Amino acid sequence: MTESRKPGNARPLSARPTAPKRSRTTAICAFALMTLAGLVLAVACGSFPGGGDKRGAQRAEDSSRPHPKSTPRRIWDRAPDSLAAVGDSITRGFDACSLLADCTKVSWSTGTAKGVDSLARRLLSDPEKESWNYAASGAVMADLPAQMRRAAAHKPDMVTVMSGANDACRPTVEQMTPVADFRADFREGLRTLRSETPKTQVYVSSVPNLKRLWREGRKNPIGQRVWGLGICQSMLKDPQSMATADQERRQQVYDRVVAYNSVLKQECAKDLRCRYDNGAVFNYRFTGAELSNWDWFHPSKEGQRSLAELAYGQITARRSAR
Repeated sequence: MTESRKPGNARPLSARPTAPKRSRTTAICAFALMTLAGLVLAVACGSFPGGGDKRGAQRAEDSSRPHPKSTPRRIWDRAPDSLAAVGDSITRGFDACSLLADCTKVSWSTGTAKGVDSLARRLLSDPEKESWNYAASGAVMADLPAQMRRAAAHKPDMVTVMSGANDACRPTVEQMTPVADFRADFREGLRTLRSETPKTQVYVSSVPNLKRLWREGRKNPIGQRVWGLGICQSMLKDPQSMATADQERRQQVYDRVVAYNSVLKQECAKDLRCRYDNGAVFNYRFTGAELSNWDWFHPSKEGQRSLAELAYGQITARRSAR
């Protein structure tokens, strides 16, 4: 049976509810949201032109990384106004003027003698009043901190360091200063100076090539006899012997000096106001005329002059600031 609708139950078409009309503003906002969502999705999927490729992503990643710190620039004044010297007998001018005596007036660093033309004479307007010598004959690197403390009291513009020969020149090779101790003593010396005078420049000379000095001095009969009194026996004992044991002993001393110079170079490089001589003294080929006529081992006046010239060339040289 078919159900019939009564005319009175039919709902007029005009009376049915209609969907509310969206305002123009609502439509614009919806479109903007859809567009923004599409852009975000495009970038995430790597399809956005000019910014979503792999290289673009790498650039964005790199830009967020911290930039590497620039290397500090080294500071070096090639014309200091005052100078202090620390080190051993070489800087004291030992055996340069007379037997078994210091002669600081011919020191390569602070000497006042005209014939030597020391650093002080080359660099300072008044060498006698503006330079101080705290080197000591027989000093080893362990003495450097105390010497630095005395030098720092004057607040010099520059301190010259020539030390290490006596650490290798011992009665036996077994008594040579260990490299680790040598490094620790040199570091302590620099720290001592820096605690008192942070801006003082430090010029570090390399340790001389003791094997080269042996080769030159052994040519002189007088030198051989003097060496027999006990000078630097680790290197100079039995100077004419070419026995295997003696050659190996001399090589051990040579190797230790090379190691010392490596330490000086490495540690000096850590200090922005320190300059190492790049092996100038170690590589210098001293002649017999440049050795003392009393011990044929320490520099003569001529040798002191050569040391002064080497140091002056290194100190006034233009080097990279890094």
